[in-house]
Amino acid sequence: MAVTKSAVASLKREAEGAHAAHEGILRRQSARESAARTYARALPIVPVRARGLTIEGADGRRYLDCLSGAGTLALGHNHPVVLEAIRKVLDSGAPLHVLDLATPVKDAFTTELFRTLPAGLADRARVQFCGPAGTDAVEAAFKLVRTATGRSGLLAFTGAYHGMTAGALEASGGATDGRVARLPYPQDYRCPFGIGGERGAELGARWTESLLDDVKSGVPLPAGMILEPVQGEGGVIPAPDAWLRRMRAITADRSIPLIADEVQTGVGRTGRFWAVEHSGVVPDVMVLSKAIGGSLPLAVVVYRDDLDVWQPGAHAGTFRGNQLAMAAGTATLAYVREHRLAERAQTLGARMLDQLRSLATEFPCVGEVRGRGLMIGVELVRAEEDREAVSPGSGDFASLDTAGAGPRPAAPELAAAVQRECLRRGLIVELGGRHASVVRLLPPLTISDEQATAVLDRLADAVEAVARGRAERSRGFQRSERAG
Repeated sequence: MAVTKSAVASLKREAEGAHAAHEGILRRQSARESAARTYARALPIVPVRARGLTIEGADGRRYLDCLSGAGTLALGHNHPVVLEAIRKVLDSGAPLHVLDLATPVKDAFTTELFRTLPAGLADRARVQFCGPAGTDAVEAAFKLVRTATGRSGLLAFTGAYHGMTAGALEASGGATDGRVARLPYPQDYRCPFGIGGERGAELGARWTESLLDDVKSGVPLPAGMILEPVQGEGGVIPAPDAWLRRMRAITADRSIPLIADEVQTGVGRTGRFWAVEHSGVVPDVMVLSKAIGGSLPLAVVVYRDDLDVWQPGAHAGTFRGNQLAMAAGTATLAYVREHRLAERAQTLGARMLDQLRSLATEFPCVGEVRGRGLMIGVELVRAEEDREAVSPGSGDFASLDTAGAGPRPAAPELAAAVQRECLRRGLIVELGGRHASVVRLLPPLTISDEQATAVLDRLADAVEAVARGRAERSRGFQRSERAG
């Protein structure tokens, strides 16, 4: 008995020590780091170990990670083939920093990357290694098309997200730069024309044509059009394949380079190796980052060879020769291709979407479940009984279609509550969407069926807890109104 008590006491002290270390690190982060930090605010965890889908925190808690570095970890945390590729470079004595010099590691990466590119682009492509983040690649793409066309304007879409540098922000939702013309991005649930479906997408395409062909529109012929095949930060909104083909035809007919931002959608995430392949579209430029580095910083621009009009040094970057990232990226690209993980994402993602859509029928606070492959979003909305959450005169319920034909107002507070409840249950999810009302799932492509079931169970449990709490507060509000 004494030994047992001693062991219990020792475990208790270890747990208390781990918790204290966890809290201390979080306090120091809050005191030292910028107010601009984001994920750390909603996810107060201190990761110390990780493998695959699982993260272990400094406090000993374990989590299923469906954030995956915002989609960076195609193979999950510390996949053996990635670690082996990194160790091989480290053990070889090869230089780790070489600017843009040719190396065997870079040659292997470029060869594997070209092997995966959409047919019609790979055989006439050039690749530009740039700074290590996706936003650097976006900047390079803008500079490329402006140089090649001699024009300065750009076409971008509402709800877009292309990065945090000045040029990338110009083309992202919420910006007001005069050189960027905003176009409607098609979606069913919150269609900008109030129609949705094929008709809504068609109206968006006609709007684009009118803007470009009307000499009085105020939009001169632009240097390029940039779009995401699936808007990620914008709320997990897949572009209709027919609409993407229309955008390709519209731009090709007018000699406007089409830039596909595949930073988050690429490397099998949506069920094809590159998301544009769902529609058969071959863009003129592709912007790639995140998963192509196998968890390490790497970004490139791939484009048609006739656009390669840059002078030497026209676009550079000190860290464009990251050898470890190229080795990890080569291993990741090859593993996804050889193990058909894109097809796996298509099959498993469709199954997860079907199961999640049952939440929309069970809980009024779930407005829509949508996605493509293993890029999934659940939009939270205000149920009709949530009137106490709306300030008088706010107009939020003016748009509420009580017949159920239209979308209900977005509920970012419910999405944040679901994210917190998920974390309590050991599940890490991200938020996105126009009003931060979409709970996003970006699991690694290596997620097993059993893990997928655990993710769905924890998410459903979190949604139920939030919906139940909301309903109880609403009933209490109604009772107090009657009593008053």
